[in-house]
Amino acid sequence: MLSLSKIPFPIRHIFIEAGRIAQFFYLIIVDGLRPEYEWKEFLKQCFYVGNKSLPLAGVTAFIIGLVLTLQSRPTMQMFGAEAWLPAMVSISIIREIGPVITALICAGKVASGIGAELGSMRVTEQIDAMEVSGISPIKYIVITRVLATTLMLPVLVILSDAISLWGSYIGINMQGNISLRLYVMQVFDNVEYSDIIPSLIKSYFFGFAIGFVGCYKGYYSSKGTEGVGRSANTAVVISSLLIFIIDLLAVQILQILGII
Repeated sequence: MLSLSKIPFPIRHIFIEAGRIAQFFYLIIVDGLRPEYEWKEFLKQCFYVGNKSLPLAGVTAFIIGLVLTLQSRPTMQMFGAEAWLPAMVSISIIREIGPVITALICAGKVASGIGAELGSMRVTEQIDAMEVSGISPIKYIVITRVLATTLMLPVLVILSDAISLWGSYIGINMQGNISLRLYVMQVFDNVEYSDIIPSLIKSYFFGFAIGFVGCYKGYYSSKGTEGVGRSANTAVVISSLLIFIIDLLAVQILQILGII
């Protein structure tokens, strides 16, 4: 019989980490379905994720829309398709650029913040104190944050798409002349529900990944202040990687279903 100690440490660590992740996910599901619900903390986290992330996401979205338009115009002019510029930019933003860029910004801001916050609570034994006093830390500090990121990221994506399209409109008018009404008509004539709905659906998965990874790395943080910093950094790296993986899987699924 193979002894556990004889298994190489990297392989053993992978299995231990996978088991801990599965246990953490199970606790979220079980405690999340059990009343009472922490509505006040949930709304507080929604404000943190949504309102405080919007300025950075909005500025980035505006610049993306403006730059994408300015860089695409020369190529479109070469093929005599400058009139298709609003349609091309809007589909690119709504399908792919808007959700992914917004999710990456939230991964850098929100996931690191959650990882550092929960890591500090762990090393200062606040989570242990909650368990001793009969308060479920999973329900109070984990589920509220995971739900907040899951529900608020699609809202941020919608606002970022709108701001990015506004930036694109300004970019078009920097070297041309098109009315706002005509621009909006060209955008909505070419954008379909098959472009909007899948991008919003995968935004929920992006938000869940950001909240789950941030909470997981912070909840199991250790080794004092060094561990808190490592948890915040690892939360950003892993959540960003998961965003790209989820996006890749979403594209493959949509191609199999014949949506794109």
